Amino acid sequence: MPPKGNRTSRPRSSQKTEQPRLLAGGNPQIPKGDGDQPVQAYIHAMPGWKREAGHKLDELITQTVSQVRKAVRWNSPFYGTEEYGWFMNMHCLTKYIKVAFFNGTLLKPLPPIESRKEGVRYFHIFEGEQLDEELLKSWIQQAASQQGVHWF
Repeated sequence: MPPKGNRTSRPRSSQKTEQPRLLAGGNPQIPKGDGDQPVQAYIHAMPGWKREAGHKLDELITQTVSQVRKAVRWNSPFYGTEEYGWFMNMHCLTKYIKVAFFNGTLLKPLPPIESRKEGVRYFHIFEGEQLDEELLKSWIQQAASQQGVHWF
């Protein structure tokens, strides 16, 4: 047996660069946190085509809402404003990214997918789908300028 000092072994845990664990549907498990850094960590950990779509959506939100607040809660990026609260989030599922507008029933035109939660509407992003950036910007702008949620 070789002496302990001469072993070639795995890197110590402090040297590892660990990727976030992917939960059901490929949703990254990111610790709760405020600001852009945890949101970018979530997006970076999104699997496959979802990473590029997540970057694009985050970019549209940041361009559309000048003082957007960002956070990760319940393994999902949230977007809000200081004045009105959280207005939307995204979440990875197996075949698509679910985009939730918390005051979606007030948006024109309505985002296409109903929710069981009062006031919420969804938009899904699928692989290979061309995003209607103007429509998304319109929804983001409308949602950010109305009362959002203040759950946390």
